[in-house]
Amino acid sequence: MKALARLIVGLLILDAAVTAPTLESINYDSETYDATLEDLDHLYNYENIPMGRAEIEIATVMPSGNRELLTPPPQPEEAEEEEEEESTPRLIDGSSPQEPEFTGVLGPQTNEDFPTCLLCTCISTTIYCDDHELDAIPPLPKNTAYFYSRFNRIKKINKNDFASLNDLRRIDLTSNLISEIDEDAFRKLPQLRELVLRDNKIRQLPELPTTLRFIDISNNRLGRKGIKQEAFKDMYDLHHLYLTDNNLDHIPLPLPENLRALHLQNNNIMEMHEDTFCNVKNLTYIRKALEDIRLDGNPINLSKTPQAYMCLPRLPIGSLV
Repeated sequence: MKALARLIVGLLILDAAVTAPTLESINYDSETYDATLEDLDHLYNYENIPMGRAEIEIATVMPSGNRELLTPPPQPEEAEEEEEEESTPRLIDGSSPQEPEFTGVLGPQTNEDFPTCLLCTCISTTIYCDDHELDAIPPLPKNTAYFYSRFNRIKKINKNDFASLNDLRRIDLTSNLISEIDEDAFRKLPQLRELVLRDNKIRQLPELPTTLRFIDISNNRLGRKGIKQEAFKDMYDLHHLYLTDNNLDHIPLPLPENLRALHLQNNNIMEMHEDTFCNVKNLTYIRKALEDIRLDGNPINLSKTPQAYMCLPRLPIGSLV
């Protein structure tokens, strides 16, 4: 009996050994893995699968060759903390988003003038601060050449707002709430060529640099005393002077010789002298540059002073009645 039992056990072990699967080495060079990424979309056809019975199939593109799958050793906790700190994004001025935000509108000042360029748009030497609800002139980079801060809430221009900006050529502060300008706000700007202050509440013009070529102070509140006597006399390169809608009662004299356009519409100018534009002592004098004079919207009759226009290439625009 013992021999019979041993024989039966031996047959069972032999049968199990025969039916067991054969162990082979893992080989990744199968036909599926040799397919390109573009061919993966055609391995499975999902169009004929009924709704509700679709199954999710996952395919993996594996590298060719026999490779061992290695598990990276655990990193020390200190290294993980260092990597986490390094991965924290930093702002352009070195601060992290978790740190307190800038104090006020402009934030802390840096030598690189980054806060203003983060708030406004800086393109080379041009600074655009339009429509940012600013109530003061922001600190500007020292190489600023063109500055635009239109449609804001600036009320005053201080003497240090443009200090040391020796390359500044154009200032445009259209449509603010400016009512006060420091006397030295613009005077020390050696390269300033264009000044635009239209649509504000200015009552008094400060001293302006003689380098100006274009001035637009239309739609302000200058009145009869807002422009100093001989304010534009030494501006030999001034070509355009726009003083529309200011309640002026006179034409600011003397006007620069090279002036091309003078706009004085919608003021309160009632009279004009014969030597306003011409030289009554020199009948051969001709003022060729001044071709655009606008006096429409003023209570002045241009026909009463015909000698005042004899030297001009064109007559002023205005009422002749």
